[in-house]
Amino acid sequence: MKPPPSRAGAFKYGPRPGTFVAGRGDLAERLQCGPEGGAVRAVGTAGVEAALGAWNAVMFEIKKICCIGAGYVGGPTCSVIAQMCPEIRVTVVDVNESRINAWNSPTLPIYEPGLKEVVEACRGKNLFFSTNIDDAIKEADLVFISVNTPTKTFGMGKGRAADLKYIEACARRIVQNSHGYKIVTEKSTVPVRAAESIRQIFDANTKPNLNLQVLSNPEFLAEGTAIKDLKNPDRVLIGGDETPEGQRAVQALCAVYQHWVPKERILTTNTWSSELSKLAANAFLAQRISSINSISALCEATGADVEEVATAIGMDQRIGNKFLKASVGFGGSCFQKDVLNLVYLCEALNLPEVAHYWQQVIDINDYQRRRFASRIIDGLFNTVTDKKIAILGFAFKKDTGDTRESSSIYISKYLMDEGAHLHIYDPKVPREQIVVDLSHPGVSEDDQVSQLVTISKDPYEACDGAHAVVICTEWDMFKELDYERIHKKMLKPAFIFDGRRVLDGLHQELQTIGFQIETIGKKVSSKRFPYAPSGEIPKFSLQDPPNKKPRV
Repeated sequence: MKPPPSRAGAFKYGPRPGTFVAGRGDLAERLQCGPEGGAVRAVGTAGVEAALGAWNAVMFEIKKICCIGAGYVGGPTCSVIAQMCPEIRVTVVDVNESRINAWNSPTLPIYEPGLKEVVEACRGKNLFFSTNIDDAIKEADLVFISVNTPTKTFGMGKGRAADLKYIEACARRIVQNSHGYKIVTEKSTVPVRAAESIRQIFDANTKPNLNLQVLSNPEFLAEGTAIKDLKNPDRVLIGGDETPEGQRAVQALCAVYQHWVPKERILTTNTWSSELSKLAANAFLAQRISSINSISALCEATGADVEEVATAIGMDQRIGNKFLKASVGFGGSCFQKDVLNLVYLCEALNLPEVAHYWQQVIDINDYQRRRFASRIIDGLFNTVTDKKIAILGFAFKKDTGDTRESSSIYISKYLMDEGAHLHIYDPKVPREQIVVDLSHPGVSEDDQVSQLVTISKDPYEACDGAHAVVICTEWDMFKELDYERIHKKMLKPAFIFDGRRVLDGLHQELQTIGFQIETIGKKVSSKRFPYAPSGEIPKFSLQDPPNKKPRV
């Protein structure tokens, strides 16, 4: 039934049955028909406003969720949502069949403390993992996009800009398989205005009986504590359009989180602010790590202890003590990618000074890795050629099996370039993953990995006959090793290079055993073996385009 025209503005049919558009000058607001199919009639401006308010007050209830992407964000996030919202059916989909099979098996594809218990409690009840992407999209009220957004390695913006090809592919697949009303939400870390790109694809492919709302809901979880962060978040951020329909979608997603998150911790913003807040948050955290790492270099030159300095400045409430742990450098999927994305955004918006400022965060991180590798080479009498070096830890941090942008990859590359034989041990990273990471075209050449790298089953095997032990990940188990047993089977002098400060409380004991200890941000040994300083290690980034094509 077509509603009669009013004096305030004529009604015309909207983009789907049961929807009309009220035209009042430049204002066009969609009005939903009543449950019996009758039109909402608005007489005069006040009537239009009242009808809009009544329509917007009707809460859209989310009963089925589809998450595209079964990785480190999508898998844990949707598992927790399923546990906290037993009345909502959650389906996680992915094109990678082996990954989905792993999610449906006793051995999950990722390691995260507490994740297995959550999955096993919900899987098969209201939590499902599938490769049937199209059907999951069709049935869902809410679709999360949680796919990878890697940094571009070629073309415009290479080395800085995010590659949104997977986001675009998701948007096209969603609009192809959707009908009726659906909320589409960015979960992936995306550049500012990515939601606008998704919306343009939706608008260009619109069809009758289709209304897609786009939200931004960035994830702030930290790997290693993801389940804890998801169940007790500092905040949940939801960004959407500042229109009645946009706000209705925002409130629908808020209702999902309000099952377990206090209302005051749920922040709603416009889409721009939500997207930029994610980049800014990771940039600030990375900045703090680079700041304390820069001070660690100064501490080593002066005799100060960076841990004592960090404690002193961290007691200032204006600064706080979080993220002031000096190390061999930050890694993971987000920090470097998001800072580089921020740099590219500033360059694109003609803010070169701001771009240069944030680029320094990445430069200090690269410097810290090269500096640590140089200390290893210099400490071993300026040569590591044909020497066995034990690498303890390959994940980018403890309590995760994620190796993306891990400092261990960079340290291993620098040592392989010098001809060192590496024996690598990590309690959670599979052998296959280590080999894949070190076989990256930018990391090694030809058969370098097969000739120089051995994956060890336990730390004692890795250290047997080694010239040096290099700790690259702060696994708690490394504090509890029998170092007297390790020392007996190492070549003398035996070196320990602690890139994570995990052995701070054992220095006296280790020196008594006979170890030569080098650590970040502190001079431990009063007497060091003389060496001739080596040349500077060249810069390297996994984001750089490879010098040769990868072998298929």
